[in-house]
Order: sequence, then structure tokens, then C-alpha cells
Amino acid sequence: MLASLTRRSYQKATDRSSITNLVNTCAAYDRLDEDVSLAEFKLILNSPDLERSCDTYLIEKDNSQLIGLALIEHQESTTKIDGNLWIFVHPDVRHQGLEAELIQWSEKHLQRLGRQKHRPVRLLTDSRDDQVDRAVLFNQQGFQIKREFFTLERSLLQPLPLPQLPEGFQLISLKNQDQIPAWVEMYNQSFIDHWNHYDITAETVEYWQTLPDYQPELDLIAIAPDGTFAALCSCRLKPQTHNKAYTGWIEWLGTRRGFRRMGLGRAMLFAGIRQLQAAGADTVKLSVDSQSLTGANHLYESVGFRPVETVLSWVKPVAA
Repeated sequence: MLASLTRRSYQKATDRSSITNLVNTCAAYDRLDEDVSLAEFKLILNSPDLERSCDTYLIEKDNSQLIGLALIEHQESTTKIDGNLWIFVHPDVRHQGLEAELIQWSEKHLQRLGRQKHRPVRLLTDSRDDQVDRAVLFNQQGFQIKREFFTLERSLLQPLPLPQLPEGFQLISLKNQDQIPAWVEMYNQSFIDHWNHYDITAETVEYWQTLPDYQPELDLIAIAPDGTFAALCSCRLKPQTHNKAYTGWIEWLGTRRGFRRMGLGRAMLFAGIRQLQAAGADTVKLSVDSQSLTGANHLYESVGFRPVETVLSWVKPVAA
């Protein structure tokens, strides 16, 4: 039985190191070192938009050791509010009710927000398809699987075709602040057809550019002859924990409406991979919706990407 537990929100600077220790412990235990959702969690945790005092729930043992954590990032439109949930429970204290407590706190938190803004709310989270314990937990808590995402991988030891942009198009990287509004418009138009899309803002992009692993030369844009930002390929280089090699990640690859079916997606993919290769990556990974409406799955398979992981997206409507 667990005793002497303290519940509270993020309150002090030292909470950051406690959270980092807990997340790293869980990541090692659950084999999440290169997991897409883990990287997203770290991005959200450091975001200036996160209200840490409201959107976090910490459980401590003996007033010192952090053993449970829930964090919610809420995204809003004029018609709904979604809460993206991350939960971490120390491996030594799992299956003793803390997981359910974290989820129930998250639901109450979203209920309050929904009542304040008079909008329906949903709770979203994810798991790998081999995380059986999480699947059992989410089923018990009323979640349903709404989507599958595949993590694909390609070795950079294989031959790679040269990128061939349509005639008149230019390839540049995102280097100037005055380019950000056009980039944001392109991003939002490129992903408007994607499941559960929310528009981003210029402030979000400016935050991304402050991150330690951001490299402008890995943030590529295809510009149409009329100057329109037509397609993007944004990449990251991440060290592998088990050796000295680097994995390249295609974070976003998209083509805006009006410029599709021209070969821009393939060209931008090859351009991004070549930049990652030049930066030191020996493999490249990306995540793709299994039900992508743009045919992205077929593109990736046709150039040598193979599935290595499946991530399940779980959704639960929360009553106001």
C-alpha cells in the first residue's frame, strides 16, 4: 500500500528536474527513448504557452520523490476543446491506482474548462500497440482507439535519388523572422486535411526556433514561381541513446492545397533526407497516419521506408 502521498501542481523550479528524472525512468523502462510522443511531451513541457500551475498534477512520495505526473495541453477551436494527456507513473508503484487517479484529475480539469468556455471537450492520449497495460487501463477508463500512426524508418546507406522540384520552384530554408507568417499559413493549409488538425501561430514557430536542436538548414521550403510558400519539410537530428549514431526525423512534410499532385512531396522528402544525411544521420524516421488522405503512406513505402512501430491514439469524450 502507498502511504504519505502528496498531490499538487507544478510550483517551483526544482520540479523541472524531478519531472525529468521521472520521465527518463519511465522512458527507459518502457523503451521510449526515441518515441514520437515523448519528444512532443518535452516540447510542450518547456512551452511558454503551458500554464504549469494549472495543467499539471504531481504525486510525491514522502514529500520528496515524484512518482506520478499528469500534464494536459489543451487545444481549442470555436467548436471544441481537446486535452492532450501525458501520464507517467514510476515503474515501482504501477497498478496501485495512480494511473486512474491521474486520468480522473485530467477529466475534472477539462470539465471545468469546458464549462467556462461552453464547449464540448475530449481527452486524448496514446500508447504503442505493444503496451498492453496501457491498453487495459485506457479501456477501463472509457477511452476508444480512434487512429493508428505508423513510425517508419529508412537506412541512409541505401541510394537516394536527387530531389527534382517542378520547373520554376526554388528550395530555401527558413532563416528569417519575416518569413514566419508565410510559413505558418503554408503549414496550416498543408495540414488542414489531417485528422485532428489545429492551426498553429507565429509565436509557436518562434518558440520552436529557440530549441537547442533546431537547425535552420533542416527547415526547408519550396517556393512557387509566384512567390507562394508551397511545400515544407522540417527535420530534426537526434542522438541515439544506445550508440554514437544520429537518427534524422522528418517532423513535418506537407504540401498546401493548390500545389498537390506535382511531385513536390517526393522532392521535399528527398531534400530533407539529404540534409539530414549531410548533418550526420545514418537513419531517418517519420510518423504517418495509417489512414492518411494524401497518399503519404504509399510515397514513403515507394522510397524504402519500412514500419518499425505502431502508435494508437485514444479518445474519450468528457461530460461537462
